[in-house]
Amino acid sequence: MKDLFGKAILDYQTGNDPQNLVTETTISEEDEMSVAYLFRSYRQMPEIEQRALQMANGKILDIGCGAGSHSLYLSQERNLDVHPVDISENAIKACLLRGLDNARAVDVMALDNEKYDTILLLMNGAGMCGRLKRIAAFLQKLKSLLLPGGQILLDSSDIIYMFDEDEDGGKWIPTGMEYYGEVVFSIRYKGEKERPFDWMYIDYNTLQNAAEANGLRCEMVMEGKHYDYLARLTIKD
Repeated sequence: MKDLFGKAILDYQTGNDPQNLVTETTISEEDEMSVAYLFRSYRQMPEIEQRALQMANGKILDIGCGAGSHSLYLSQERNLDVHPVDISENAIKACLLRGLDNARAVDVMALDNEKYDTILLLMNGAGMCGRLKRIAAFLQKLKSLLLPGGQILLDSSDIIYMFDEDEDGGKWIPTGMEYYGEVVFSIRYKGEKERPFDWMYIDYNTLQNAAEANGLRCEMVMEGKHYDYLARLTIKD
C-alpha cells in the first residue's frame, strides 16, 4: 500500500507541494478533493461532525483520525483525553507534528486490552470494515473497546439515491452487488495510483439491524442535508 492519502496529508502539513487527491469509486466518476478540507477547523465542519464532537466525553478513541482535526478540537478546545489512531503512518506523522503526541499508526482490529468512554468513527468511519459481511466482527471489536456506559458515535450515508429507478419506481441495483452500499475506491495523487480498496456506506436501518444483532442499541442522533446521518451505539443492558 502506497499510503497516498496519508502522503497528501503529510505534504499539506509540511508544505511539500500538496495537490488535490483524485478519488473514484465503482459507482461514481473521478472527483477531486482538496487536502485542505482534512485540516478544517470546528467552525468549518459539517453540523453532524460538530454534534458528535459535542457529545464525545471521557476517554476517547478517534478511529481513522486522518489529519487529526477532530482530535485536535477535543484535546485543545474541550481538554479531553483523546487517542487518535489511523492505519496511515504518514497521517499519524502529520498528527504528531500538529501536537497530538499519543497518535498511533494501528489497525483498530488489532487493538486489545484498551477501553474507552467514546469511540468516534467520523467521515463515514464505519465504512472501513469494507463489506457488510464483515460488520459483525467490526461491531464486536468496537464493543470490546467500550467502558461500561460507553458510546460509539458514527456517521454514514444512504447512497441509494445514486442508483437509477426501474419502471416500477424501485431502485435498480446491478446484479452481483451483495449490498448497494459497498463500493471499491481508487485514489490517485501526484501521478501515483493506490491499489483499489473496499469501502462501505451503510444506511441507518441496516446499521440498526447489525447493531441489534451484536448486542448494541442504535439510535439516530440527527440526519444531515444529503442522505447522511449521525448514529449513537451503546451496549444493551
